[in-house]
Parts: sequence; structure tokens; C-alpha cells
Amino acid sequence: MQQDKPFDLSRTRACVIFNHSSGSKDDAVFRQTVTDALSPHLAGLEWRVTENGGDLAGLARSAVSDGFDLVIAAGGDGTQSAVAGALAGTDAVMAVLPGGTFNYFARDLGVGETLEDALDTIRDSVARPVDLGWINDLIFLNNVSFGAYPHILKTREGIYRRWGRSRIAAYWSVLVALRRLRRPMQITARVDGEEQHFSTALIFVAKSAYQLDVFGLDGADAIRGGRFAVLIAKAKRPMPLMRSALRLAVGRSAKDSDFDLIVTDELTIDTRKRTQLVAHDGEKTRMQAPFRLKVLHDALRVLLPADGQSKTEGAE
Repeated sequence: MQQDKPFDLSRTRACVIFNHSSGSKDDAVFRQTVTDALSPHLAGLEWRVTENGGDLAGLARSAVSDGFDLVIAAGGDGTQSAVAGALAGTDAVMAVLPGGTFNYFARDLGVGETLEDALDTIRDSVARPVDLGWINDLIFLNNVSFGAYPHILKTREGIYRRWGRSRIAAYWSVLVALRRLRRPMQITARVDGEEQHFSTALIFVAKSAYQLDVFGLDGADAIRGGRFAVLIAKAKRPMPLMRSALRLAVGRSAKDSDFDLIVTDELTIDTRKRTQLVAHDGEKTRMQAPFRLKVLHDALRVLLPADGQSKTEGAE
């Protein structure tokens, strides 16, 4: 049930978890802007900063242990995911300050994709429960994927180091990585006791309706209804998958031509390889099969616009 009572900042102690390495913002200006915008409205504001993404969950857990009412995640989707995973199931409320390359979680929530809009949301907000994704004890917000996409992320890291972080560099990494693709995966998907078998180069489990809308893919309405949209690429080799990727980039992909679609709130994916590199919210982790996924309904309270109006602009 939605909580329509305005969130009272005046009685709130807030802690900002700040990923110093996320995005390309001027950190000193970013911190001062946030402090100036929020401090007058809060009972207290503290910063906890790291350059190591592996520290984020620990910082968030310590903020909860220290009694902060509101934990503000400042950074990209990986930062948001780490903080959300630490806060899930606690009494703490989360707020989002986007600071990454794509900021899909902020856009999906409608809190705003710019710092100014996100600060406006915090100052005039309600705390409402949101669903989270879960895979083998790991929380995710936007998506997890197997096959080609984890290797795209590995390629992207090298391109970022050489050319810097940008959306153009991110899209270029897709084509570079797909050229190196060699073998499809043989997978079994189990949903409601039934098995389906696929040979595929890519499985994409979507939790972000906004992300699917951006790419013109089916499944966004299912996500808004509390389920996953599981997209299984029909392509098995580099060139067909590259053509699918290019169609996605120009908004011309369709489920029937490029993907099989499974809609569910719980499934198991098994692969012949016992371990797989899994991409999750822009990060990657080597995990052991089988992969059990489910939607955790109303698992985390997040600050959303009080007027119910999304501050996110149309898809780019």
C-alpha cells in the first residue's frame, strides 16, 4: 500500500553514501550542492565516501546500524544497487541521487535524472515501497544478464580506461565485444515447474520498465505489474546478435524477431557450465549455476515525488 503522507525531513538524520569514482562529476561541487540543498531541511546530514565500489554495501549497513533514518545513494546504478541490497528488509528509507552514465534506476523511479531534479524529489517526497530483483542472494535493480553482456562490460572497462566514460564509448563497447563472441550458451529455464530449453548468446532479465521502454522492447507493463521480463536472444552468433543490437539502438527491435519473452516473478536458469560471469546493474560477478531469480515485492522504501509526477524526461 502506498504511503501518501509527506516524508518529514525535519526529524530525519540522513547519511549520504557517495561513490567517489562514479561518473564524471566535479566531486567538490557535487558535495557542496547536495549539502546546501538538504542540510537546512534535515535534523542531520553526514557523508561517507569511498572510491571502492566494494565498500558501498558495508558503508550502507553501518549507516543503518548507526541509526540513520535516511540513506542517500549518490552514484550510478551500481552504487544504487549496492546500497539498496544493504537496506532491503530494514527500517531505513533510501533516496537516490543519480551520478552515473545511464542512471536507469533513477529514471525508472521518476525521481529525476539530474541532480537538481533528484534533490527536488527528496525535499518534497513520500516514502513508498518498491520491488527489487534477487539472484542467488544478490540484489539487483535494473537487470541481470548472461552470455554476451558480461563480456561487453569487460570490454567497456578497457575502452573507458583509454577513452573516458561516455555513452558513445559504452555503445561502441557493445559492437567490439560482440565481434569476439564465439559459442552460444545451452540453457534450461524453469518456470512454474515447466522446463524450456534454449541455445542463445544472451539472456537479459529485466527489472526496469524504463530501460525496456527506451529500447522499444516488450515486457515493460509486466515489470510495472511486479514481474520480470526475461528476454532470450534468438541470435546465437556474433553477426546476427550485432544486427539485433543495432536494431535496438535505433528502436526497431521486436520480441518476435529478436527475442523470446518469458514473463514471471520467479524462475531458475541452469547452464551446462557450472560457473558463469553474470552482469548485474552495470557490474559483473562470477556466480555458480543454477541461477535462482525472484522478485522481492515491496522490499525497500524509497523517496519518490510527493505529487506522483515523474521528473524523468522522455526516452533518449
